[in-house]
Amino acid sequence: MTLTELAQKTLETRREVLRLIYRAGAGHIGGALSAVDLLVVLFYDVLNYRPEEPAWPMRDRFILSKGHSCEGYYVILADRGFFPREELASFMKYQSRLMGHPHPKVPGVEVATGSLGHGLSVATGMALAGKRDQLPYRVYCLLGDGELAEGSIWEAAIAAAHYGLDNLVCLIDCNGLQISGPTQQVMNTQPLAAKWEAFGWEVREIDGHDLQQIRQNLNQVPFTVGRPSLVIARTVKGKGISFMENDFHWHHKVPSREEYERAMKELEGVGPSEIGA
Repeated sequence: MTLTELAQKTLETRREVLRLIYRAGAGHIGGALSAVDLLVVLFYDVLNYRPEEPAWPMRDRFILSKGHSCEGYYVILADRGFFPREELASFMKYQSRLMGHPHPKVPGVEVATGSLGHGLSVATGMALAGKRDQLPYRVYCLLGDGELAEGSIWEAAIAAAHYGLDNLVCLIDCNGLQISGPTQQVMNTQPLAAKWEAFGWEVREIDGHDLQQIRQNLNQVPFTVGRPSLVIARTVKGKGISFMENDFHWHHKVPSREEYERAMKELEGVGPSEIGA
């Protein structure tokens, strides 16, 4: 895809995330919006997979460790053909596969996530298995910066470096906020780059909303042969909707009708009568 096409996908995805959460009356909108650009580049430009064969052994694996931000993930999986787009309307409904945290009953989802801090451990195990089985796939794991306070993250980080897992790529959606406030006030994990480097990772820091930067760096992994790769992506919580941006109160909050209409107009430039919610 061209950068223009990727940018269009990010806009479409943000609109659909807003629709899903508004219609369901539930969802983690702030972190879902901050991760959209990373997910779009991954699924439309980087990952090797077959939607018609989700369990294809040679596929790249993706794990959304910050599982509560699953809305954009679902939207993209549907758009890529893992399941019918019509199923998005069932988000958070009784007996739906599309609940508030991803589950492997959803085609394209490798593992259930949402217990924060677990995703990187699973990704490390998958990467180690790939190495030992001499398979060509890579494993990509998206973390939130708030979950870095979990000790299991650092256990996985040191293990991944110890085993030389250069088929493992970790991205941190570093939006600086979590449910109870700024991450540096809740549990300061800075300086991130120095910590991960000390654990044996090769680190890059980028603008997590610059599609060119994201694509350029993800297409250069492994950054160093024999070391796992980390991308610290500086993002904005609630990205794309002015009154949600950089406000931790929108970590888990549903917009009112008025807020929904205002947000949708910002994302697509149409009047309320055209929203069709």
